Amino acid sequence: MADHVRIFDTTLRDGEQSPGISLDVAEKLEIAEQLARLNVDIIEAGFPIASDGDFEAVEAIAKHIRGPVIAGLSRTGFKDIDRAWEAVRHAERPRIHVFIATSPIHMAKKLRMTEDQVKAEVAAGVARAKSYCDDIEYSPEDGSRSDPEFMRDVLQIAIDNGATTLNIPDTVGFGVPEEFGKLIAYVVENVKGDYVVSTHCHNDLGLAVANSLSGVAAGARQIECAINGLGERAGNAALEEIVMAVKTRGDYFGEVEVGVRTEELARTSRLVARLTGYAVQYNKAVVGRNAFAHEAGIHQHGVLEDRETYEIIDAASVGQEAAQIVLGKHSGRHAFSDTLNKMGLHVQGDALNQAFVRFKELADRKVAITESDLEAIVAEELGTGVVHRFSLVSLDVHGGTVHQPTAHVVLTDGDGKVEAEADGNGMVDAAIAAIAQATGISGTLLDFKVSSVTGGGDALGDVVALLEADGHKASGRGVATDIVEASARAYLSAVNKIVRLQARNETRERVVGP
Repeated sequence: MADHVRIFDTTLRDGEQSPGISLDVAEKLEIAEQLARLNVDIIEAGFPIASDGDFEAVEAIAKHIRGPVIAGLSRTGFKDIDRAWEAVRHAERPRIHVFIATSPIHMAKKLRMTEDQVKAEVAAGVARAKSYCDDIEYSPEDGSRSDPEFMRDVLQIAIDNGATTLNIPDTVGFGVPEEFGKLIAYVVENVKGDYVVSTHCHNDLGLAVANSLSGVAAGARQIECAINGLGERAGNAALEEIVMAVKTRGDYFGEVEVGVRTEELARTSRLVARLTGYAVQYNKAVVGRNAFAHEAGIHQHGVLEDRETYEIIDAASVGQEAAQIVLGKHSGRHAFSDTLNKMGLHVQGDALNQAFVRFKELADRKVAITESDLEAIVAEELGTGVVHRFSLVSLDVHGGTVHQPTAHVVLTDGDGKVEAEADGNGMVDAAIAAIAQATGISGTLLDFKVSSVTGGGDALGDVVALLEADGHKASGRGVATDIVEASARAYLSAVNKIVRLQARNETRERVVGP
């Protein structure tokens, strides 16, 4: 067990101290049950003397949770220690976690104690805790800003009075990895006895995980951390990041291991986010919504060929979905085609090219492209399987109750462009009139159907238009986030079909039968 890194979860103690979080007993118990399923080594269930609610929660967790060590936090005062023991005594494996500050600023400004007084407090407090149970942890608060030699003396006093774990806190997130690692190494080399060295790092400079891992490299074998990095101010070291860093970079950390069931990480993250009301940022490492999502075309191509091209963690191992291809404006043709194939839509050649162009146009205006959106895009482009004569370049419409609606349209026609402007009874009517003028195809609109592809403010409108012109009938389909544009596209699609029908009539050889 010398190389087992204990995971000490403080979500229910330090994490709950985050502004705006207030969990009741039932909610804390629900999180503790999930932490046990996650198989953390120690659950710091709370600060029993802080309030009756905190005491009740720690007591309930101690009574009901089996497996992990259940710890209660306590200052060095005897009332604190007695209250902590009263709360954790029901645990299968109880621990009392005692702390007092050792930095000059904390001793002078907060404690108003001398160094000798702090030493006496540590000796008495740890001894009192030891009289209740064997598993005692001591933390010199603000350790990273303490005088190393003085802190060493205090830690030795804690060991001499029965402490079994020495936790070195970077209480205000002041440390940097190299410096903090040296501090851990200094403790390991200079404090005598049989104990485990621990880290407790805050994230004020964004270095909590890095400092904790530096501590592991220097000999720490317990890491205090919280789900989703919850905690005071900028939070604590994120448990999920710590665990996966150790597991993923075994080549660097050597023969150390953690016992966490990593497949429970994502579920635990979601539970904590739901109960605390603290949402997980989309790009959060390991458990974030985008942690295994790929939108850039180059990345999508690579991950479709081999997951390891852009994913260093097996998503399934942390309870996430692997290689999530998110189609958006940065997606490439390979990912687009692959997604269509998985949907059973086998599109090739010019039809694929046209569908991809339409997809890119829509992706610039729509944040997320759904399967329903893709089906509509493909349905719009697959009507003919040939290149259209006319394509929509731009559409500018104006309308309302004050002025008559007008539309200005620009179309491609072969290698050139045509444009026209027209008015109408509404913006859709004006757009259709402008297209008719630009293309020279004017007919009768026999049917016009509008439907929504998906929900929400950026939903695609799906328009089907049936046009009769020059003795030919043709239907067209248009899809866009704007219903006027969708209508124009549907009408233009029908016009293109009419043009092809006319062309076939003009070139067909007339044969006189018997």
